[in-house]
Amino acid sequence: MRNEKMIIGGLPIEIIRKENLKNLYIRINPPEGDVTVSTPTGIKDEDIEMFVLKKIPEITKVRDRMLAQERQSKREYVSGESHYLWGKPYRLQVVYEGTRHKVVKTPTKIIMTVPEGTNTKAREKLLIEWYRKELKRVLETVVIDCEKKTGIHAEEFRIKNMRTRWGTCNIDKRRIWINLQLVKKPMECLEYVVIHELVHLLERNHTHRFHALIEELCPTWKEVKKILATMPLDHMEKGEKETDDEQTDIERYL
Repeated sequence: MRNEKMIIGGLPIEIIRKENLKNLYIRINPPEGDVTVSTPTGIKDEDIEMFVLKKIPEITKVRDRMLAQERQSKREYVSGESHYLWGKPYRLQVVYEGTRHKVVKTPTKIIMTVPEGTNTKAREKLLIEWYRKELKRVLETVVIDCEKKTGIHAEEFRIKNMRTRWGTCNIDKRRIWINLQLVKKPMECLEYVVIHELVHLLERNHTHRFHALIEELCPTWKEVKKILATMPLDHMEKGEKETDDEQTDIERYL
């Protein structure tokens, strides 16, 4: 694998040549919309340029949307910070006492109790695991309701902390992954993503049939997508890498 830089349509593009690829893939990488093109090793530069130029309108649309969406400042997991749960902001209160690690929620606060000297990384891990339990608890009920509404059944649901996808599915194994970050969004966002991924088990791509099914099964989907596009995202460092299945190709984003 080797990397190169090109300027195409006025945009800096990172070209990643891989021997095992058969097709070209464009990805827009958060948080600053850096563009990468993965390509088979034998593709000529002029062919890559033509491929990207055809996609410039889509690339620009995705980059503009990505850059426009607010991100939270870096969290230190200290008292006074704001952390979301089901679309509502809660004030974090960190209590240093005893030997137990626990998180509880009140109507206005998320109270984290940890031993004296607990570092930032450990506090972050504790809150993430609390979020995971909360999402798992709610997801079980949402899945039952959505499968009943759609008549579509997935073999398995799993939770993963993803940076760019709200959900994804393995159609062959009928396994659906739900983004842990949805625990911070209003409940209707989780319902929409579950329905969206279930419909992919019937229709792999975003075809006219796919959108017609979404319209029928989730009539408020446009409003929900607007919520997902406008609520602040978690902080992300420039250059922070994601696994291949978390990266965003432009077709997935549109």
